[in-house]
Amino acid sequence: MITTRPLLRFSATAMVVCAAAACTPSPVVSPAPAANPRPAATSVLLAARPEAAGFSPKLGATLDSIARAGVADRAAPAIAIAVGRHGRLVHLRGYGAVDWAPGSAAVTDSTLFDMASVTKVVATTTIAMMLEEEGRLDLDRTVASYLPEFSDSAKAGITVRMLLTHRGGLEAGAPLAARFRGREQYLEQINLRPLRSVPGTQTVYSDWDLVLMQLVMERITGQTLDALVRDRVFAPLGMRETGFLPMPSFGRNRIAATEVAADRGGLIWGEVHDPNAWALGGVAGHAGLFSSARDMAVFAQMLLNGGEYGSVRVLRPQTLARWTAPQGAGASRSLGWDTPSGESSAGRFFSPRSFGHTGYTGTSVWIDPERSLFVVVLTTRVNPTAENQKHTALRRAIADAVQAAITDAPLVDWEARRKAAEGAQ
Repeated sequence: MITTRPLLRFSATAMVVCAAAACTPSPVVSPAPAANPRPAATSVLLAARPEAAGFSPKLGATLDSIARAGVADRAAPAIAIAVGRHGRLVHLRGYGAVDWAPGSAAVTDSTLFDMASVTKVVATTTIAMMLEEEGRLDLDRTVASYLPEFSDSAKAGITVRMLLTHRGGLEAGAPLAARFRGREQYLEQINLRPLRSVPGTQTVYSDWDLVLMQLVMERITGQTLDALVRDRVFAPLGMRETGFLPMPSFGRNRIAATEVAADRGGLIWGEVHDPNAWALGGVAGHAGLFSSARDMAVFAQMLLNGGEYGSVRVLRPQTLARWTAPQGAGASRSLGWDTPSGESSAGRFFSPRSFGHTGYTGTSVWIDPERSLFVVVLTTRVNPTAENQKHTALRRAIADAVQAAITDAPLVDWEARRKAAEGAQ
C-alpha cells in the first residue's frame, strides 16, 4: 500500500507558447553553442528556471503546447511530464484530467499513473541490483537453482542474466489470467509452457522473465516485492506516491484511470491494468507499480547521481554503469533496462549512453548521463482503449523538444547515425 503526504507545488513562469514543429531542428548536428557555466552540484533536485540548467527559456511553453495538443487530439486524457538537468527540476506539470468524463479531477504533478512495464526497471531491476551488490543474487546461476519448481529440463540452462536481458527463450506472454491466480499457479504454468527459442540465442521481450525475477528475489529474501521495494527504495527516497495497490490509500481523484475492459467490469481505475499482474494480486515483477511524475523525477535523479539521492545511497555507481550498458554487440537491451534503438520513445537525440524503459499504458522514463538529463512522460493512452497509438509520436515529440532546447551543447541526431550505421552493414 502507498501512504499519502501533503502536496508540494512547483510553479513555473508563464511563457509564450510556440508550435512543437518549429522547436525541433532538422540538422544531424547543430553548431556548438557558447559554453555556459554548469550549475553547482546538488545531491537533491532543486526547482529552477530552464535557463539555470542550460535550456532555452521557451522550454516550458513548448512542452505545454505539445502536451495540451496531445490531450486535445485524444492521445490520452491524462499526461504528466518531469524534466531535470544538472540536478535542476525545470519542468514538472500535469495536463488534462484523470478520466475523459466531465468533472474529472485535473491532473497534477502528484497524480498517480499505472506505470505498466516501467515496473520492470523501477521496482524489480533496482532490487535485483541491490541483491547482487550484497552477494545474494548471482546473475550466472540458473533460475532453477533458486526455484526448484522451475523444473522443465528444456529450461534448465536459463540463467538470471538471461531473464534480465530477455534471452531466456520464453514466450512474450500468454493470457494466463483467464484461468490462473497467484504466484504458485503462475510459476507452474510458466514452467509448463513451451519455449519460444533455445535459451541464450534470441532476444524476445517477455513478461515472464520479470515475473520469474520477482519470484527468485522473493525466495531469496522471504519478502514480497512490494515490501522489498517500499522498505529499501521508495521509503528511504521519500517516494510516498509510489508503490503497488494504491487504493484505498489514494482516492480516484488522485489516480488516472486506464482502459474500459468488459472482463474487468468496465473502467479500470485504481487497479493494475495488466491482466497477468492483476491475476497475481496486483504485485508483479513486470507490472503493477503506480507512481507520480514528482516521485519519478526523484528516482531519475538518484540514477543520474550514481545511485544516491541526498544522504541516501541506493546503489553503487559501478553497479549502475554496468547494468545500464548494452549487453552485447548490436544489442539494445541492458540488464533490465533498455537503450535507444530504432525509432525509440527517447526520440532522435538521446545519446548512445542513455537508458530507459516504456510502459504499455503510455509511460516512459529516459536518462541521458552524458547530458545529466532525465525526461519522464506519464500518460494513460489506453483510456478508453488500447487501440490508441497516438502516444508514440507524443512521447518522441516531448523528448526531442527537451533535447533541442539545450543551449550549452551541440544537438546530435543519434537516431540518424544509428540508421546510417545499420544501412552500412
